[in-house]
Amino acid sequence: MQIDRPHTLTAEAAGLPAVHAPRNEGIPLDLGWVRRLQANTSAIERRAATLPGRRSVKKEWQAAWLCRAISLIDLTTLSGDDTEGRVRRLCAKARSPVSPRLLAALGMEGLTVAAVCVYHDMVPTAVEALKGSGIPVAAVSTGFPAGLSPFRLRLEEIRESVAAGAAEIDIVISRRHVLTGNWQALYEETRLMREACGEAHMKAILATGELGTLRNVARASLVCMMAGADFIKTSTGKESVNATLPVTLVMLRAIRDYHEATGIRVGYKPAGGIAKAKDALTYLALVKEELGDRWLRPDLFRFGASSLLGDIERQLEHHVSGAYSAAWRHALA
Repeated sequence: MQIDRPHTLTAEAAGLPAVHAPRNEGIPLDLGWVRRLQANTSAIERRAATLPGRRSVKKEWQAAWLCRAISLIDLTTLSGDDTEGRVRRLCAKARSPVSPRLLAALGMEGLTVAAVCVYHDMVPTAVEALKGSGIPVAAVSTGFPAGLSPFRLRLEEIRESVAAGAAEIDIVISRRHVLTGNWQALYEETRLMREACGEAHMKAILATGELGTLRNVARASLVCMMAGADFIKTSTGKESVNATLPVTLVMLRAIRDYHEATGIRVGYKPAGGIAKAKDALTYLALVKEELGDRWLRPDLFRFGASSLLGDIERQLEHHVSGAYSAAWRHALA
């Protein structure tokens, strides 16, 4: 089955300039709704296993979808050895993610990634390096990646990241609240984090690889949306298991249920382990099928990735020239 081709191969069709869905202000915690949520693990896994073989795009359609994928990337560096120089180089790549020659050949001049994601200490450097580009800076806060620092310090870290210029905050939830079924505590903590974000959009990282069951993933997704998360995100990228198709299916259906009940659109961000262009296409196909085209824009969908961009650039080089280039020719920073 072919995925429909986007209307035009232009930067605007890829989601630039970005449009913005209304913020998710959240709703009161509905424990009855949360406890009714179930997950048929075997059915979910069967559906996920068949997806890569049933969804295929080729030639100019593939190039169009890969350009869309670029516009959805949160280009990320979250390493202990990050330096200001590395962050500046990453920001330069964010401004010009693909060779200008390739973009000209594709008719995609002006294409950029969705955001640059860094640790709090690197926010001022990234903000300065991206000045005038329109590309927002996202900061991982709240004791990333474990989320086990004192709660008042987690809130203060959010406020300081926003004050430093971060337009988006990726928070991490307290996994223990999910594992013990303490949905009230998860709701209250996430609500306070949302308030600390102010005007900055909040992405709630569930660390799905540490939640035990798909049912827990579904319930944690719903509680975070009730608490006002603008995005729900799979992983920190530091867990042993990060984004997967079964988890994605569960989270997308939670988003769909929340939208049908409230009219509010919440975004989705798979992060960690998505390094190949073909995998990005599979995720895009699943989002299109479950939520529709409106979710294929930067205000409602992101890839948390770094190496993914390099492989996409290689595929676009092949589309334009007919030959694959060496990976080292597409360094990130």
